Amino acid sequence: MTVRVARVYEEPSGTGHRVLVDRLWPRGVAKGQLEFDEWAKDVAPSTELRRWYGHEPERFDEFARRYVNELQEEPGVGVVSRLVVIGRKSELVLLTATRDVERSGATVLARHLSAAR
Repeated sequence: MTVRVARVYEEPSGTGHRVLVDRLWPRGVAKGQLEFDEWAKDVAPSTELRRWYGHEPERFDEFARRYVNELQEEPGVGVVSRLVVIGRKSELVLLTATRDVERSGATVLARHLSAAR
């Protein structure tokens, strides 16, 4: 399974199933402007977790741990299962608006999906 993370502000490259994985719609992007196949809000970190994390690098490890716990409960677990099935057939491209992709929920999700095969 190939899972890749890309920012919504970058030009699309390659092929694959493009999934917006942010809970909020990206700022400055018109809905008709973004090339994506689905918006999987239910797999994004909860509002409470996202606010607690606040993209503070020293909190990333704890954020990742808590987020994986969320992904193992509904509604996240159902979306993860569906994305794994899709990922077996084509590349998954997880789209996010965050600036720090390496310390983002999308990266945690990508690792989780790759491990869930």
